Order: sequence, then C-alpha cells, then structure tokens
Amino acid sequence: MGRKKKTLHDYAAEFTDLAVKRHLIEHKESGETSVVETLYCKSCELPMRVRRDRILEHLASGRHYRNRRLIKSHGGRTPLLLSTGSDMGTSLPIQLDPSSLLSQPSYILPANHCSSSASTSCTMVPSPSSYHHQSLLPVHPNAISSTTSAMSAREDQTPSTSTSHPQAFSGLHVRSPPLPAKQTNQRLVISEASNSVVSGGAVGRYSGGGVLGSRVGLAVFGVGQGSSALIQSLTEESGCYVLYVVENQLPEAERSLGAKFLVNTRVLREQDADIVLNDQRVSGVVICSPPEAASDIVLDALRAGKAVLCEQLPSLDRQTAEACFDEADRCGKPLVCAFYKRFDPAVRFLYNKVHDSRALGRIHRISTVNKMFPAASLSSIKKSGGIFYNAAVHDIDVISWLLGESAPDTIFSLGHAFCADVASLKDADTVTISMKFSSGAIVSLDISQHCTKSCDQRLEVHGSQGTLRVDNQNPLGITEHGTSVSLFSQTQAERYREAYRELFQHFLRTVKGKEPPAVTKEQFLWAIQVAAAAEQSWRNGSAVDLRNEAVDVTVIKTEIL
Repeated sequence: MGRKKKTLHDYAAEFTDLAVKRHLIEHKESGETSVVETLYCKSCELPMRVRRDRILEHLASGRHYRNRRLIKSHGGRTPLLLSTGSDMGTSLPIQLDPSSLLSQPSYILPANHCSSSASTSCTMVPSPSSYHHQSLLPVHPNAISSTTSAMSAREDQTPSTSTSHPQAFSGLHVRSPPLPAKQTNQRLVISEASNSVVSGGAVGRYSGGGVLGSRVGLAVFGVGQGSSALIQSLTEESGCYVLYVVENQLPEAERSLGAKFLVNTRVLREQDADIVLNDQRVSGVVICSPPEAASDIVLDALRAGKAVLCEQLPSLDRQTAEACFDEADRCGKPLVCAFYKRFDPAVRFLYNKVHDSRALGRIHRISTVNKMFPAASLSSIKKSGGIFYNAAVHDIDVISWLLGESAPDTIFSLGHAFCADVASLKDADTVTISMKFSSGAIVSLDISQHCTKSCDQRLEVHGSQGTLRVDNQNPLGITEHGTSVSLFSQTQAERYREAYRELFQHFLRTVKGKEPPAVTKEQFLWAIQVAAAAEQSWRNGSAVDLRNEAVDVTVIKTEIL
C-alpha cells in the first residue's frame, strides 16, 4: 500500500497559522449543495499552495512575519479569521463570477445531496472599488465529486489586513475553462476560517509535528553563550536535527557550531524569533541565553507548543521562574532545567548507592569541591547572577537530590573577591557554604573561580556505614595534589561532557513524551531560594534560618546586577 496522502486538514493541524476554509456551493438547477475546502494563511489572509515546500517558504518569509507581528500588536487576528465555527448557516454568501477560472484544482468534499432553500436567482456582491479582483472560487460542477485533488492558488503580492469580508478574500485569483451557460447559476457560500475538520476528520493538534521519523526538529537560542559540552552533544546527537539558530552575532554561531554544521541550518536574529516559533517542524527549543533574557523566550516557546531545554536558569526571580513552570503545565509541554551535574554517570552511581540501596546507611556529612577551569568571563558572571547562581546552585541541587531533602534548616556563607574586576561587580570569586539539614546531615561547599591548570571537581559522602567519593576523572589514573605543573589539564566542559550528553538525551526523550523532566518545579524553586539564602548570608555576614526567615530573591538579584 502506498503512503496516505495528506489532506488540507493535516496541513492546518500541523501549521497553526493555517486554516481550512469551507465553501458551500449551491446549484440552481438541482438545488443540491457541495462543499469545497481551501487552505488559507490566517495572518496574511492568503490562500496557500498545497505543497509543503511552498508552505514552509511562506511561513518563513518576511511578509508573513510582518503580518503576524502586526496582528499581534493589535491584540489578535481579524474578526473573520478568529472564528472557528463550523455552522454553514452563519456563513457569508459571495456570488461566483462565471468567467472566473480555476488556476489549480481544489480539495472538494463529496457532494452533499441535501435540499436547499436558496433562491433561484443570483445576487451579485460587489467588491470595494479599490479592488478589481475577480470573484473567489467558481467551481466546475463536474469537479464537485472529486475528493482528493490538490489545491494551489496564486498569492497576492500585496495582501490586505483589512477586517472587511470581501477584502479578506480578494487576494485569490483562480482560472478555469469557460463554464457552459447552464452551469453558471451557482452561488458560493464562504464559511469562516477554521482548524476544525469537516466530514469526520480528526480534530486537534498534529501530534507528529517536529518529528521526522525518530528525529526531533530543534532550534537553538543564544548558542554563543551556551556550554561547549552541550553544543557538542547537540551536534553529535543523531536523534535530532537543528533547523534554526537564533543568534545576533553570526561569528558566535560559527565559532560554537562550525560553519560546516550551519550549512543546513538557518541562522536568524532575535528579532525574527517568531519565524522559529511558527515553524511546526520545530518541536523543541534549546535556550542558552542568560536568565535575564531566558524567561521571555521560555514563555514564548511554550506558548508556541515547543518543549524547552533551558541551559542556564529560566530566571533568578522566584515568581518568574514559577510562571515558566506553570506555563509548561498549562501548555502540556516539558520544561527541562539543565542541572547538569545530576546527569553525570559517577554522580548518578553515587545517588543509587546513597538513595536507593542505602549502602552508606544514614548520611552524616557531604562535602563538595567545585573549582572551575577556565574561569567564567566577567560578562557571563554578571548576566548569570554571580557565583551563587552560576556555580553554587548546581551543587545545592545535587546535595538536596542526594539527601532527598528540599532545603537545609540553616545556611552560612563566607566569600571574597580576589579578582578586582569581580569585586567591581559586587560579587565573590571564592566562597564556602555550610548547611545543616533537618536529618542532621552537615554539608560544606567549596566553590572557586580560581583554578589555574585544570578543573577540580570532587564529591564525598560520609555515612554511618562507610564513605564514597567521586574524585577528579583522570585518564592517567594518577592522583595529584599541589603539583606545579598539571599532569592532565581538563576544562569544566570536558569533565562534564558525558553529563551534558545524558542531559540532552533526556530532553529528547521528554520531547517524545517518553519521560517527564527530571527536575521538578518545586526542586528548582528550592534550589534558587537556597542559593539566594547563601548569598544573603555572605552579604550580611550572618547565618540564615530558612525555617523562620523569608529570602527575597528579587532584591538579591537586583543587587548583583
């Protein structure tokens, strides 16, 4: 059997800016009616060619983008295009011009052999004087019984954005062989645009949009600010294909992805983001932008029906972050927060030993060392909210995840800025955070931007029945402490390459609906609240009791910026 041919309603369900218009044809001689359907762009008020390449070309065009933005600025689409009612009785009658011609075949539903009370005479509905287009769709009666013919119509080069009915349809020109005189007494009744399906078709969103077989269509925002480990995972993963990169600086995109990779990827500026969000081939969005810009992109992507992977934090503000997760729940799309250390194979092994098998017994103490190499740039430190949000929050998440406790009872921080440029940002480059949880577990975090030769990443868990430690991963199998020349230099991205690969594959599985996001809304909100408490303790020089004190995340973020 051959592959099933896609219908107009398949295209309208796949592309949210398209709709199917239903045209009721009334025949004077027989009194019978038939329904004709055409594909239509709701934003540009234009008929569409029923070819996937032409549809994608139109949706990505500057004209479509401008019209969509214009409609959005006016608070919605025109009244005609907003309606999705299927009641033919409320449709607008427009007289067919017998001399009009069908340029290309249209989709026509089977004849509806119901009696019609239409008048036997025809009444012309003139178009406005400023428009001299021919009438819309005269259809040859011999073609009424066709059910699968393809429709394609020429687009007007100057689409109208008027809300008047005749003007809304004036952009369609059609051609057909001349009709015999006895077949010209027809009246076309045009119903309003709708994405609902007539004659028993399925109603609802196209579930396969953005997935080509098992591959997922993606777009990447702010690629120049993303982790090189995540970008490498994205380029090496065979389960996806990158359709768009949204980056204002083309050199940044080429540096991160490589000119060869971008050959088959369209690079857009941020002002053209609507093109990405409107493309139904894109089912997932990877956002590498800093928190100050990420939240708006997250919300827009979710509302456009895209799954989201946020490589940095969605927001530093609790209320804004909560709104992002709530929007994900409302839209039924996953929002994956990139707490990448959870996905490191060594850390996951440790989690299984601590949390599942209880191999260490009751946890007494946990200590982490997080010395980054190379150090983050000053611009990224400022945009990310500082060391507590850029680095500490990831260790806080891992600790809470290992212990199974949302937040400590008490937290105390000490810190200093050894770098004058960091001090000018009113931030620290070296901090120690001590926490005590309600279970009695005591935790210490050692975080520093100063690591001259190689990153230093360690995690040690002490329990009543033993100790497990994740040490620096060194392919030489040699442990070194305090040597003047590093035996093996490893960057932060290299150390967590596998973690980012596992994170990205987890995201692809959430896009396909195979599993929910690993980081829940509550876990994320607690992580940023504890990070805010740690910063508050450092700034005030006193411990913070999270059981009794409210932490103002917004104020802390404002002080950093």
